[in-house]
Amino acid sequence: MVYKSFRFQLIGRLTLLLLTMFLFTHLYYSETYFFTKFLVFCLGLFQIWYLYNFLEKSNREIVHFLESIHYDDFTNTYPERKSGSSRDSLYHEFNEILKKFREIRADKEAQHQYLRTIVQHIGIGIITFDSDGEVQILNNAAKKLLGLKLIKNINQIGRDQPGLLESIKELRTGGRDLIKITKNEDEIQLAVYAIELSLRGKAFKLISIQNIQSELEEKEMEAWQNLIRVLTHEIMNSVTPISSLAATVETELAEFLKNGMNINQIKDDTIEDFYLSVKTIHNRSESLIKFVSDFRNMTRIKLPNLETNDVEEMIKHVLVLLKPDIEQSKITVNCSVKPGLTVNIDREQIEQVIINVVKNAIQALAADDKENKSLTITAMPLDGGGAFISVADNGTGIEEEALKKIFIPFFTTKKNGSGIGLSLSKQIMRKHGGNITAKSQIGEGTEFLLKFAS
Repeated sequence: MVYKSFRFQLIGRLTLLLLTMFLFTHLYYSETYFFTKFLVFCLGLFQIWYLYNFLEKSNREIVHFLESIHYDDFTNTYPERKSGSSRDSLYHEFNEILKKFREIRADKEAQHQYLRTIVQHIGIGIITFDSDGEVQILNNAAKKLLGLKLIKNINQIGRDQPGLLESIKELRTGGRDLIKITKNEDEIQLAVYAIELSLRGKAFKLISIQNIQSELEEKEMEAWQNLIRVLTHEIMNSVTPISSLAATVETELAEFLKNGMNINQIKDDTIEDFYLSVKTIHNRSESLIKFVSDFRNMTRIKLPNLETNDVEEMIKHVLVLLKPDIEQSKITVNCSVKPGLTVNIDREQIEQVIINVVKNAIQALAADDKENKSLTITAMPLDGGGAFISVADNGTGIEEEALKKIFIPFFTTKKNGSGIGLSLSKQIMRKHGGNITAKSQIGEGTEFLLKFAS
């Protein structure tokens, strides 16, 4: 609409100018009408000036309008006289566009303030900084956790918390770390996460910091309670019969001494009872010593000597070792390992983990009455690097309550189990930077999953 009006006005002015020039040319070759020639000539000059001014003013207004957009200055308004001219139409469109930009800016500002309010009031500490260390965002939670009021550069954290600064700089996208810091003479455990971002070609890093001290203390207390519960159960199972039998033997011997009886006067049945009592005390003492020895071994796991090992070869070696137990229980083994799959591990330690897990599966299947007993071992690479080994059986499964405790030291669901194997396996996998988990369905079976980092 504006363009058409402008075009019609321009065509009209050019047409009028051409007619004036044509008239001046006609009069120029006439010998008379000198004053008329002068007037027509002046009229032509005026029209040329007016046309130039018309175009120049339109150009200046367009340039001014574009500069307003370029410099984000949307406060200008253009006067509309409601005359229906092309200029009025142009001003109206300019004003509409500027109004739209003001609305967009207001929406963006409102959204920015909304997100900023959320970031400032969220309970997790948030810090963002660029490649030069200049801090853009430091929310209230981060200030409170670090005991800082304001920092301009991330390196300022290093004055009080050098370990935290090193972790923040070293972490890459998806990385996490646990850092202990001291604040007001109290030790605080922080969980630190990092994400690397790129905005308009400039690199930024977003760090989230969370105080997990209370959660750790709660989990630690829960772990201690579970451990103490298992320890007291095992110790009481051994100490109670020892104490009872020792008290019985002591009472009998005290009676014999009181009556002045010698060894020849004690009946054979009584001596046999004494012998069985002492033997039981000895056996339970040996069991208690073994239990204490296992407990001591829990704290003496060596650091892994990492080397590249072929997974398929290692699993085959484990199956050869356990072949008699597998055949005795009539178990069908299905093994699926990607050829050439390797992991960086301490082979001796990881073989022990696999043996523990496979033995548990064999024992679970041996206690099952079903005919088709199967053990499935799968080893494949993980997305993003690393590998996993899965050991699954189709046994009776593990109760949900027991499944939550199977990695607790000395907890066992087996009659003659020590409760050491899986807890040791958990520690070994952690020292390898990996993890071991279990899932089970009653009546369907159990699966143990070993994950190794790349």
